[in-house]
Amino acid sequence: MAAEDPFHHLHDEDYARPYLKNLAGAGSLYPRGGRPVEPLDGEWRLTLDLFDEGLRQKWFALDETPPSQWAVPRDYEIEAGETVPVPSCWNLLKPEWTYFEGAAWYTRSFDWAPGPPGERVMLALGAANYLALAFLNGMPVGGHQGGSTPFTLDVTAAIRPGRNRLQIMVENRRSPFRVPMQHIDWFNYGGLYREVALMRLPALAIRQARAALTGDGRMILARIEMDQPFDGTGAFRVPALGIDLPVPIRQGSGEVQVAFTGTPWSPENPVCYPVEFVAGADRFTDRIGFRTLATRGTDILLNGRPVWLRGACVHEDDRDFGKVSTPEDLRRRFRHLKALGANFARLSHYPHHEDAARLADEEGILLWAEVPVYWAIAFDNPATLSDAENQLGELIARDINRASIILWGVGNENADTDARLHFMARLAAVARAADPTRLVGAACLINREDFTIEDRLAAHLDVIGLNEYFGWYEPDFSGLEQLLANSSPDKPVIISETGADALPGYRAAGRVLFSEDWQAEFYRQQWARIVATPYVAGIAAWLLYDFRTERRQTGFQRGWNRKGLIAEDKETRKLAFHVLAGLYRGRDEPS
Repeated sequence: MAAEDPFHHLHDEDYARPYLKNLAGAGSLYPRGGRPVEPLDGEWRLTLDLFDEGLRQKWFALDETPPSQWAVPRDYEIEAGETVPVPSCWNLLKPEWTYFEGAAWYTRSFDWAPGPPGERVMLALGAANYLALAFLNGMPVGGHQGGSTPFTLDVTAAIRPGRNRLQIMVENRRSPFRVPMQHIDWFNYGGLYREVALMRLPALAIRQARAALTGDGRMILARIEMDQPFDGTGAFRVPALGIDLPVPIRQGSGEVQVAFTGTPWSPENPVCYPVEFVAGADRFTDRIGFRTLATRGTDILLNGRPVWLRGACVHEDDRDFGKVSTPEDLRRRFRHLKALGANFARLSHYPHHEDAARLADEEGILLWAEVPVYWAIAFDNPATLSDAENQLGELIARDINRASIILWGVGNENADTDARLHFMARLAAVARAADPTRLVGAACLINREDFTIEDRLAAHLDVIGLNEYFGWYEPDFSGLEQLLANSSPDKPVIISETGADALPGYRAAGRVLFSEDWQAEFYRQQWARIVATPYVAGIAAWLLYDFRTERRQTGFQRGWNRKGLIAEDKETRKLAFHVLAGLYRGRDEPS
């Protein structure tokens, strides 16, 4: 069929291929690093696109002529779209959109004033679930896959002085080949749910700037990586410590070491220092806490001393805003963790908003950050592995300077198969290559024949995560006692999940499922056994807040996982919250 045929799109099932060639990856990410940005949040037009007509018919190429002036009819008009806020999740904007999974087109216009000659302009998105394709003034400018990590697109060639039109297609269909795959235990929100902005960069820019303590804690190692080959001299500055050093840069990268004379970052004293990296005409700023991290036998060492982790898992989910994380919501999260007596949180099961780790730096909460290699990922699919590697790389690149993050999680509850071992061992290697200063872990399953902590992946991990629900999915705690007694790992174990559902306000004596009383007793019983086990280095209760998930459909759940210590209103504390807070505060370290 001839390409000029107006109905060609009806028969072209290869319509998406041209737009999927240049998806952004970790190597194209420019963290904001204190650079000024021009926000594009606010009101956008949104049109749902169940049949991918936007790509088939090239909606991005249509002008904005009103229908009264059309020569022939069209199937799309920007002004006919709904006015919606960005960031937001479309699922919570209209009742009929609650369960929508598919593509939707966001459109907005903005004015642009060009900067100095040689300036480059980046479109920076905090996240879009799951596939995003961007078009500026009718030109494709790139895209991204992965629903929880940030990306930047170079729009220099497409942006123009004066009025500009930006369109972003976002598509959130579940698939067995994506990360995560289609079978998950949280809600599949869709949309531009994090911030969108424009970032101005000089012709030669800093791609990444990092600073961390060497293993002995005596020196700061600072590194600058440029986005192009460059020979010259940069600078690394920490004014509060009197540091102002030249950084020799060769072929686009350089590093320098300097004695550390400051106060190490810790939960008890979360000191962060303003730092500055300079190279050429670019300047990158941050606030960095300096600390060391290691393991020794079954201990986790922070600044050379054992630390025992008392915490909770948390989903990025809100009853009213979905995956959108507001500053108020994030600060409430850390207030509740502090009230619980926690020093630790697991950000389940995907990268959370970057401000979560920034706030954890301020508040002194240690973090486990992870990518959604969840359950039965297509471990034998090279494209799925590439997707997972990219998401992990983008997470690490974004949060490389966050002192609060102590562990990169590479998976959760995956069956121990050969394909899975290869897949996740590769992710562990990627994490260590990108960031040798942190630990690598995964939430593992157990050997249920011998009742032991036994997973071949453990050889590739620094910390073994153990998800166990003895006393909930198993009627009693005898299996936990057997498991803990039979196991003798040579590295730290974190109880990365344990918990029981409770409907707020439902009270009953004894082991009555979904009662607040049994949830509280569950934690008493778990705690007594866990703290008596010498190789366990911490616990992350499952979880801080109830969260939306359509897998859960009993009369008690009705679309919510009720294992939260706090209800979905994020105010109502269940009995277990108070019990666990007492346990956490009753001892600083297990004996």
